[in-house]
Amino acid sequence: MIAANGVAAAYLKAKGLPSLRRVLRSPERWQRIVALAAGLGEHLPGEPDAVALEGFLTRRQAADPERFADLSLAVVKLIGRGEYDLLLPTGEPPGHFGLAVRDYTHSTAPNRRFPDLITQRLLKAAVAGAPIPYTIPELTELADHCTQQEDAASKVERQVRKSAAALLLSSRIGEVFEGIITGASAKGTWVRICSPPVEGQVHHGAQGLDVGDHVRVKLIRTDFEHGFIDFARA
Repeated sequence: MIAANGVAAAYLKAKGLPSLRRVLRSPERWQRIVALAAGLGEHLPGEPDAVALEGFLTRRQAADPERFADLSLAVVKLIGRGEYDLLLPTGEPPGHFGLAVRDYTHSTAPNRRFPDLITQRLLKAAVAGAPIPYTIPELTELADHCTQQEDAASKVERQVRKSAAALLLSSRIGEVFEGIITGASAKGTWVRICSPPVEGQVHHGAQGLDVGDHVRVKLIRTDFEHGFIDFARA
């Protein structure tokens, strides 16, 4: 699949046509990933390096498979989310950091994902030597629209999962759980507990916590209607 998407992107560029790229930019919080690696006795370069990161994760999976899920979750959270971006024929591809590739699009699932359908239409025009079915402003707008719709769908999925998890935990108020910090910003601090594997917000004792930290937290409130799961640091 990765190879097919890479070939599709490279083919459109070779034909001098624009393409809708799937982009995952270099992580802004790379230094936190470096710090996590250092805490495990590993060294990562000062600048984002996807190949070095892959090597680090591969070694850690072999060395400590039981805790690798926690480490990989922290890294995924720190890398961030992907987006769609229009690349003009003369532009430099921003690349996909997570896959360590420069040329990448979504093209293999036009039956369930609209960006793939757009790419298939562009490929069809390229093969036939026909004009592309979109203007550049339309493609720019579609790239933004697809990113926004993907985010909206993800929010709905998260809301359903959070409501179900809040209902599941409603009888366990006051219990203490082992967890890992999955988000830390001005908006708040989030923790994912291990058993059951659900995520909630740390409302008390979150000072100094950062993504990847292991903590013990106490469940203090649930609200399944709104999908709220609140913890305090134990």
